[in-house]
Amino acid sequence: MVTTDTYVGPEGHARRRIDEMLTAAGWIVQDYRQINRLAGRGVAVREFELARGHGRADYLLFVDGEAVGVLEAKKVGTSLIGVETQSGKYADGVPDGIPAVGRPLPFAYESTGAETRFTNRYDPVPRSREVHWFHRPETLARWVQRFRTQPATATFRGGLRHLPPLDRVGLRPAQYDSILALEASLAADRPRALVQMATGAGKTFTAAAETYRMLKFAGAQRVVFLVDRGNLGRQTLREFQTFVTPDTGRKFTDLYTVQLLSSNKIDPAAQVVITTIQRLYSILSGEPELDPELDETSIEDLPAGDLPTVDYNPAVPVEAFDLLLVDECHRSIYGVWRQVLEYFDAHLVGLTATPSKQTLGFMDQNLVFSYTHEQAVADKVNVDFEVYRIRTRIGTSGSVVEADGETVVQFRDRLSGQTRLVALQDDYVYDAKQLDRAVVAEDQLRTVVRTFRDRLFTEIFPGRREVPKTLIFAKDDAHADRIVQMLRQEFDRPNEFAVKITYKTTGAKPEQLLSDFRNSYNPRIAVTVDMIATGTDIKPLECVMFLRSVKSRNFFEQMKGRGVRVIEPADFRSVTPDATTKTHFVLVDAVGVTETDLNDTTPLERQPRVGFDKLLHQAALGVATADLASSLGSRLIRLDKQLTDEDRTEVAEVSGGLSVAELAHDMIAAVNPDRAFDAAVAARADREEPGEPTGEEIAAAQEQLIRTALQPLSNEHLRDKLSALKKAAEQLIDEFSTDEVIEAGFSTDATARAKQTAADFRAWLDEHRDQLAALQALYGVPYKRRVTFRQVKELANAISKPPHAWTPERLWQAYEALDASKVHGGGQRIVTDLVSLVRFALEQDNELLPYTETVNQRFAGWLAQQERHGRAFTAEQLQWLERIRDVIGSSLAVTVDDLDDAPFAERGGLGGAYSVFHGQLEPLLDELNHVLAA
Repeated sequence: MVTTDTYVGPEGHARRRIDEMLTAAGWIVQDYRQINRLAGRGVAVREFELARGHGRADYLLFVDGEAVGVLEAKKVGTSLIGVETQSGKYADGVPDGIPAVGRPLPFAYESTGAETRFTNRYDPVPRSREVHWFHRPETLARWVQRFRTQPATATFRGGLRHLPPLDRVGLRPAQYDSILALEASLAADRPRALVQMATGAGKTFTAAAETYRMLKFAGAQRVVFLVDRGNLGRQTLREFQTFVTPDTGRKFTDLYTVQLLSSNKIDPAAQVVITTIQRLYSILSGEPELDPELDETSIEDLPAGDLPTVDYNPAVPVEAFDLLLVDECHRSIYGVWRQVLEYFDAHLVGLTATPSKQTLGFMDQNLVFSYTHEQAVADKVNVDFEVYRIRTRIGTSGSVVEADGETVVQFRDRLSGQTRLVALQDDYVYDAKQLDRAVVAEDQLRTVVRTFRDRLFTEIFPGRREVPKTLIFAKDDAHADRIVQMLRQEFDRPNEFAVKITYKTTGAKPEQLLSDFRNSYNPRIAVTVDMIATGTDIKPLECVMFLRSVKSRNFFEQMKGRGVRVIEPADFRSVTPDATTKTHFVLVDAVGVTETDLNDTTPLERQPRVGFDKLLHQAALGVATADLASSLGSRLIRLDKQLTDEDRTEVAEVSGGLSVAELAHDMIAAVNPDRAFDAAVAARADREEPGEPTGEEIAAAQEQLIRTALQPLSNEHLRDKLSALKKAAEQLIDEFSTDEVIEAGFSTDATARAKQTAADFRAWLDEHRDQLAALQALYGVPYKRRVTFRQVKELANAISKPPHAWTPERLWQAYEALDASKVHGGGQRIVTDLVSLVRFALEQDNELLPYTETVNQRFAGWLAQQERHGRAFTAEQLQWLERIRDVIGSSLAVTVDDLDDAPFAERGGLGGAYSVFHGQLEPLLDELNHVLAA
């Protein structure tokens, strides 16, 4: 072993660290003069003299007595990409008399001790990659041995380029296409990839199919499947246990060992490991065990601000996994938790239904496949949804408790639950936002529940007798208690009819309650806060009710997605006896959540008040609008679910061979803006015109696609047949509202267009500076220095109108095209980015940064200032502060009332905030709003 006291200077310090890293990875480090290359499985020899003209290698690596690679050491801060030529020269300079596995040597490392890069010449396209640590000697020995027998597939990357054709058996078209796209990315050695699949489209089944191919054909040694919390891990295990391999017909678990981690011990024989990211962090950190409660809690709800950095765990080396599959990767994996993912020398694949800009950024913008809710509905993989809105006077406008000199009201402490009686001296006025926070209006909740009860079998699910499986989202745990109590009273049902399923449920495990809700007749209604918001399958669910507002678009989509699952009719009837076929689900909105800008997916049904026969007649008249095609497609999808084989045969006879499903699929595909854009591009190519299509050309292309899709309905006999079948199958169309997507095109000269856009935007700002409150504030009018979210929304609405139809995305792209060096932050834009855009356009800022990044920088500076003044925060307080920071970044301000909404509700809402900050909450909020949103 070399002595470290000879190391001096920056490079000496780097070598000391490298010696420690090599030793931890199982290497014996020796000096060249004391060489014993057979002293162990792996030996690293310092300052090894190479052949004439090749110099001296900082480290020559031996495995089983044979030279296998080199390691070049540099001081911290050295650019290692530029060192690769030097280490490559060393790898080609092993003297002839030295036993070696080949010349040049296959493995080359460059390291500063703080950063390490690695090149494997056995890979089909050898290129360096960053690794967290050195590989163990046993790993290099395995690669050498495999190269001697199977040189083309010696490494996992080689195996990825020699996969057999994918078998379609058992795969839906979207699953088949997603695997092909993912494998193309993996074969190209893209280190990270993202697969977007709509909720209910079978992401986990797809992952199981891909895992099988990786293990059997690509040479993967082990795959890890990371979930957000424990109950999703158990759900994933069931998916692997039931997966039947297409080529052998055997169960996956008959061929490979699958381990669901319930302790901090990874089975060495396990080829698939299912675990939460928090447990894997615990294992890497060397902790003996993880608190089971932490394993069942979403990482978004865990205080992670002070997590120590993961160094190295010899029991779980960096090569422990070849592939990391991250389920629900829209969750918070991008902060301190990312170190778990970046620890391993493995390809990373994210799975989500709702990718955010943070997701796309973390995954290197490598979205390899996208399968939306609308596509899933068209393919009958998901069901569509309808919105049933319940408004009440108090729920919309609030109310007044009048003080008449004798009025005595009850006040309840939100933390202790204790009440006191107070004689009201003045009228107590409250608005809708204060409901269930500052005010509990008993009759408001009762009115909503009664309306739901009274309309359930006449309007929402007409003709039914059994209460459909219903999931209700509450504001917090106390609100959930009140809802459950009100449901039991108003429906006059026993306890088992309606239950609360949250992390605070006692007496029965939430997992058992979920199983009963999924598989048994009771409970009919489950009330939760956010425990069932993501990932959990409840196929019989027919109704999702919102009694809480939601700020996050991704969170709303995940919550809404609980209702989209399809279910076999027999399984459906086993829990809901009077049900037949699940054709759709109903989103009951009692808080106006569907009327915000949060919706990423809208119902396909866009004309709910128009009868089916009238829609058919409009198509026959030659009407060709997106609303008509989308609505007809939605109705036909539902109709197809209710048809018999005889019905389908009759339709095919009068349609010329087209099925109802094919008709619906063509109509829904015709309103896809991507299809319209592609058609417009093709039309330009046919005309031999350069450049991208204009908005008018795209609109014309979409109209032609819609006309083609609707053309079969010019057949009178087909219309009559569809009308007759619809009358026999459908009972009612419910009322709700939706918006229409607007598509915009680009000019043929992107740079000229960008210049014109920037000039037009600045001119527009100057013209309207005195007309909009947001511009008055941003121009610096003295009495309007603070801009509010409502004002920015007003500005966004104003710029979106013709003739410009600007969006933050389009403006951002224009400035990026003009000078990319001054524009930072890719991905989707949010409304508050308009503040950054206006300041940049007015030359108040020299660089264009996402507003959230500006807020983050101010927050970091504020924290540093607090530390300098001796003001310290606990880990829990920092977690709250970071969430407040994030909401300010997306909403410009946080009020006390906001603390009862996501993302604060799951940490106890306003009561939790008061208990954490001990009476300093209001001054702290004022300070943060002033500092961060200034």
